[in-house]
Amino acid sequence: MLHRIWLGFFLCAFAAGLYQWLWLDHSAVFQQMVQATFDMSKLTVELAIGLIGTLAFWLGMMKLAEQSGLVDKFSRAISPLFSRLMPEVPAGHPAMGSMTMNLSANLLGLDNAATPLGLKAMQDLQTLNPQKDTASNAQILFLVLNTSSVTLFPITVFLYRAQQGAAEPTSVFLPILIATSCSTLVGLLAVSLVQKINLLQRVVLLYIGGFIALLLALIGYFSSLGMEELQRQSSLLGNLLIFSVIISFLWIAHRKGVNVYDSFIEGAKQGFEVAISIIPYLLAMLVAIGVLRASGALEGFVWLLREGIGLFGLDTRFADALPTAIMKPFSGSGARAMMLETMNNHGVDSFPAYLASIIQGSTETTFYVLAVYFGSVGIRHTRHAIVCGLSADLAGIIAAILVGYWFFA
Repeated sequence: MLHRIWLGFFLCAFAAGLYQWLWLDHSAVFQQMVQATFDMSKLTVELAIGLIGTLAFWLGMMKLAEQSGLVDKFSRAISPLFSRLMPEVPAGHPAMGSMTMNLSANLLGLDNAATPLGLKAMQDLQTLNPQKDTASNAQILFLVLNTSSVTLFPITVFLYRAQQGAAEPTSVFLPILIATSCSTLVGLLAVSLVQKINLLQRVVLLYIGGFIALLLALIGYFSSLGMEELQRQSSLLGNLLIFSVIISFLWIAHRKGVNVYDSFIEGAKQGFEVAISIIPYLLAMLVAIGVLRASGALEGFVWLLREGIGLFGLDTRFADALPTAIMKPFSGSGARAMMLETMNNHGVDSFPAYLASIIQGSTETTFYVLAVYFGSVGIRHTRHAIVCGLSADLAGIIAAILVGYWFFA
């Protein structure tokens, strides 16, 4: 499906260019489209170079967490919840550890690092699957939790905002946390309804209730603040938590006798490989979207969205961020490129750029994750995975729009 979307971008751009040339007498449009290919190619390399350091650093931190036993402790802490949500997975099965590693990477916003860990988890779950070509209940729940996983530290979103010159790159911390929490809760509820999972069990209620209580407490506190103080404290809390996690990983690993420097270097070496590996995907999408913008087709699409929304008497400012939302279920690199294009076109601290950043951090790429994860173990029958995953996506996008207006409108 993604290859058709990518091809469609170029065909739409060419058709829009012909329209501007033949009907609007805009003969420079094709020069602008060609220039966009050069500009976006250059931007791709600049972004990838900046991403190398960030990925290397956090993959190094993940290695410390793994070798110090933090990941194992986290796995044991959530195993009572997983054992009730996934009763077919035995306690102590390798799938528990690999799922924990994947969710931990998602928690830190390391979506590129989370993919290999997620593939390992899906393979471990496949060993328990009696019908090898059909997704099991546990595999579907894991996939939905993966695509809607709560992102505590959306590091890559912060990085892109910083690269584009944002005054406060982490000011979207709390909005993303709220939006992605809504996505996860709706995804879990959707799967539970289909699979008839009893969420009223005492242990499940304790976990979910505690999470909701914490979220409501954050919302209640921040709702009492003015706009300027709201953004300031969101940034402060994000930076404080991020650095606290770094110190915790280093100190606990040191206390456990881990050589923190050598272990960090071992994990960080993977950052270069991961960052380089995404260049072709980022290049493909950025060039296609840049050409689409230069041709006028993207502005035309946003105009149609804005006019359609305006018919219902709604505020239309969020329409400029909707291309990111529409692309998100299909392609992470495509949505990332849409977000970056919005930042470039409207300004990194504009309302559309804020909203695109929140959307980017609130959900995952459902169709991509489904194709890669299920494809890696030969699953052809996905059952209710797509419907539940898209339900989580929709909830995350709606929450992102609402919280975007709350914080930045």
